[in-house]
Amino acid sequence: MTPAIKALEKAGVAFETASYEHDPRRPAYGEEAAEALGLPAETVFKTLLARLDDGRLAMAIVPVPGQLDLKALARAAGARKAQMAEPAEAERATGYVVGGISPLGQKKRLPAFIDASAEALERFHVSGGRRGLELALAPADLARLLSASFAPLARS
Repeated sequence: MTPAIKALEKAGVAFETASYEHDPRRPAYGEEAAEALGLPAETVFKTLLARLDDGRLAMAIVPVPGQLDLKALARAAGARKAQMAEPAEAERATGYVVGGISPLGQKKRLPAFIDASAEALERFHVSGGRRGLELALAPADLARLLSASFAPLARS
């Protein structure tokens, strides 16, 4: 049981778990999850952390096939610039290891932004808090739990 699952259970949100055997030789965790679980890649979202120019960390939840547009994230967060957080910084802030960072159950509450493409999905998949564990839930439920905004964040 991960902090992400505990957070969903405490909130009474409907969700499902799916797990697979993580291959440590695979560096693209989200792509691995989609392939291993037989899911369309555009329904699997990765959780990324960026440092804004005002010093805050922000969380971006974007589809696996997309790349985070840092300028779009900065705009959504009311900042001028953003840059990717260092992996060690992301791990310290969330309490999770890279490749298993869930948007839920993090150590610190961060401003959260979900790519607008999620709004068209009935359910999507995010990390469950460890490599090899995915959670399926409604994007609106995740947005509500995180007080997150939807914004166009990903580019192909």
